[in-house]
Amino acid sequence: MMSTTVTTDQFMQAIVDTIYMVGMSLFVGSLIGIPIGILLVITRPGGILENKILYTMINPVINIVRSLPFIILLVAIIPFTRLIVQTSIGTSAAIVPLIIYIAPYIGRLVENSLLEVNPGIMEAAEAMGATPFQVIWHFLLPEAFGSLILSLTTATIGLIGATAMAGTVGGGGVGDLAIVYGYQRFDTVVVIATVVVLIIFVQGIQSFGNTLARKIRRY
Repeated sequence: MMSTTVTTDQFMQAIVDTIYMVGMSLFVGSLIGIPIGILLVITRPGGILENKILYTMINPVINIVRSLPFIILLVAIIPFTRLIVQTSIGTSAAIVPLIIYIAPYIGRLVENSLLEVNPGIMEAAEAMGATPFQVIWHFLLPEAFGSLILSLTTATIGLIGATAMAGTVGGGGVGDLAIVYGYQRFDTVVVIATVVVLIIFVQGIQSFGNTLARKIRRY
């Protein structure tokens, strides 16, 4: 009942692969998603750089991508993944759909965080003659920084769940270990160990994000 064929080295490698997938996907996804979120805020009706055409183009695309469950997106873009990294299995291949999945999600979270900023701060900045870039960099982002930290925390936790699902198509990481050994080979120990590791990951990241956001808001 409590025996397993998975070695400690295999399990540690799976953890490293998961961290690698989450880290790379979050980094690249943030580089894409944060500017998207800012664009949504400043080009929306009443924004500091209102642009109905640009906003109307970006907003539906984000909604469409976010409406797709990750497992469907993962399978649907296999040809594109193979084109980019020359393979459709493994950790490197999993990063491509993870980025496409998380970038619009981060964009929407960033949009929500920025919209929480008191409009009076924006009006005061414009009244002082600040340029749109100065308004964004010196007023909008600093005021929303604590909320942005929580948004990225939420995105990171979502990525951890997505990497686990990537294991269903050989994406690597603890999800792949749980599917191949835990589910297909009925290895109860692997399933339990995987669940424990994912819980520790999520709790640790959430606690860190909450603590960091709380400290930032005090300042």
